[in-house]
Amino acid sequence: MSTVESESSKHQHPGPAGSIPPRQGRTTRRASASDLYARGEPFLWGFGGALALGIAMILGFLVLIYWNGIATFYPKPIESILLKSGDRIAGEPTRREIYRPGPQLLESLDPVIQKFIQKNHGYAERTLVRTGNYDLYYEDFRWVSDFEIQEVSRPNGLFFVERMEWGPFIGTVDSVNLSGTVVPGETITFRELREIRKAGEDRRRRIREIERKDIGRVNHYLDRERLKLRRLELKHGEQSPVVLEARKSYEARSAALRDQYAELEARASAIKEKDAAFTITLADVNGRKKTIRLSEIVRMVPSNDLSILQKLGVYLSRWAEFLTEEPREANAEGGVMPAIFGTFVMTVLMALAVAPFGVMTALYLREYARQGKMVSLVRICVNNLAGVPSIVYGVFGLGFFAYLVGGTIDSLFFPERLPNPTFGTGGVLWASLTLALLTVPVVIVATEEALAAVPQSMREGSLACGASKWQTIKYIVIPRAMPGIMTGLILAMARGAGEVAPLMLVGVVKMAPELPVDSFFPYFHLERSFMHLGFHIYDLGFQSRNSEAAKPMVFMTTLLLITLVAVMNAIAIYVRNRLKRKFLMGHF
Repeated sequence: MSTVESESSKHQHPGPAGSIPPRQGRTTRRASASDLYARGEPFLWGFGGALALGIAMILGFLVLIYWNGIATFYPKPIESILLKSGDRIAGEPTRREIYRPGPQLLESLDPVIQKFIQKNHGYAERTLVRTGNYDLYYEDFRWVSDFEIQEVSRPNGLFFVERMEWGPFIGTVDSVNLSGTVVPGETITFRELREIRKAGEDRRRRIREIERKDIGRVNHYLDRERLKLRRLELKHGEQSPVVLEARKSYEARSAALRDQYAELEARASAIKEKDAAFTITLADVNGRKKTIRLSEIVRMVPSNDLSILQKLGVYLSRWAEFLTEEPREANAEGGVMPAIFGTFVMTVLMALAVAPFGVMTALYLREYARQGKMVSLVRICVNNLAGVPSIVYGVFGLGFFAYLVGGTIDSLFFPERLPNPTFGTGGVLWASLTLALLTVPVVIVATEEALAAVPQSMREGSLACGASKWQTIKYIVIPRAMPGIMTGLILAMARGAGEVAPLMLVGVVKMAPELPVDSFFPYFHLERSFMHLGFHIYDLGFQSRNSEAAKPMVFMTTLLLITLVAVMNAIAIYVRNRLKRKFLMGHF
C-alpha cells in the first residue's frame, strides 16, 4: 500500500463499502435536497402530472362520446309502468337521477312517502322514460318518480314504431287495413308485418323517386329553357326578331315539358291514392288509437320479443340508415349522409386551396425574400392571424367572397338569373376558401419550420454541382421538408373540419338534402349550400324542439365527426410517413 493510500485510509470510518462517513452525512443530505431543485425534479413531476391529466381528460372525453354514441342504436326494452294514480305509461327508460321534490309536491304526497323522503334528507329518485307518441301526448319524455310507481313489467307485443313524422310510437298493433280488408292485429305475425311494411316502403320510395328525380329533371329543363330566353332578351331586347323566334321555340319545348310534368304528377298521384288504402292502426297502453299509412313507417321493433341476433340486426340497420339516409324530424332522427358528404367535400376543397398558397408563401419568405425588418413584420402578422377569432373570417368571407366576388361573377356570367343569386350567396366554394384563409397561417408556419430544418450544406452542395436555385428547392429542399409540410396540412385539416362559426355565414344550412353533385352540367355545383356535421351538432343541441330527444343524435354525430377527422388525418399521416421513408431513407 502506498503512502497516499495509507494516509487516506486513516480518516475513513469503518463500515460497509460505499457508506458515507458520519461527519459528512448531514452536509451530503443538505446537498441532495438542494440538488433536487437544481435538477428540476419537482418541475419534472409537475410536467408529467400535467401530461397524465391531459391524457386522462382526452381519454375520458373519447370514452364518453364513443360509449354513448355506439350504444345509441341498440334496442332498449320497453317497460309498462302502472302508477299508483291508476294511469299507465309505456316507454324506454333512458336515465335515472336523484332530485329534491318541491314543497308543493311533498304536501300532495302520502304521509308515508313524506317520511321516507325525509329520511333520505329530502331526496328521491326518478327515471326519465321515453314515451314517444308525440302526436297523442305532445311530449316525448316523462319523468316518473319511484314513489309514483306501483308495478313495472315488460310485456310482449309492444312495438317501438319509427315513423317519418311525429317521432316514434310506442304501443301495440290494433288492426291493419289492406286496401279495404281489415285484419286484427292479434292475428298478424311479425314476419307478415315486416312484409307489409316493406311493401309500403317501396311505394314511398317510388313516389319519392318520381317527385325528386323525374319531376326534378323536368323542372331543371324548364328552368334552363327559361334562362336561355331571358339571356337573349337581355342581349338583344325583348322585341327583337331573334327573341321573338326563340320565344316560339321556347313555348313549344315548354309545352312538351309541361306535358311530361303532368304525366309524372299523375303517376305519383296514382301511387299516393293506392298507398292511402294501406293503413295501420296503433294503440298505446291506455287504448288511445292512431291510424297512419304503412308507407310512413320506417321500422317496427318488438323490443321485448327480440333475440340477441335480432337486436344486432336492428342495430346494424339503424347504423346503415344513419350513414346513408337523409335526416328527418328536424334532424333529430334519420341519417346524416348529406352532412357527411358536405363535411368531406368542404375539407378536401379547403386542403386543395390552402396547401399551394401556404407553401408558396413560406418558400418565398424562407428561400427568396431578403431577411430584414419587413420579412419579420410579415411573419409577426402571419402569427397574429392564427389568433383572430374564426367568426371574423366568416364575416370577411361573406363580404368579400359571397357579396363582392360572387356578385361580380353573377353580373358577368349569370345576369339572366338575377335578382336570384348564383354565386352571390353562401356555398361550399366560399366556405372552403374562407376556411383556407383561416388555416393558412398554420401551413405557413409549419412549412417555414420544415424548410429551416433542411441543412444548409445540402443547398450549397446542390448549387456547387451546377443546379439553379429553383432546381435546388424543387429537388432537394421541398422533398426533405415534405413531412413537415404534411404535418402543417394535417393540423389545418383538423382545425378546418371542426370549425362551425364561419360556416354559419358562408354556406352551411340546417337542411340541404340535395348534394352538390348531380347528373346535370357542370355536375359538381360549388355554389350550392351544404350541410356540415359540426353545424348539425349545434343545431341538434341548441335549436331542437326537444333537446332530450336529440341527445342521442348529438352523441352519434359527434362520434362520426371525430371518426371522419381521424380517418382523414390518418390518411395524411400515412402519406407523410411514406414521403419520409422515401426521401430520408431512400425507399418506400
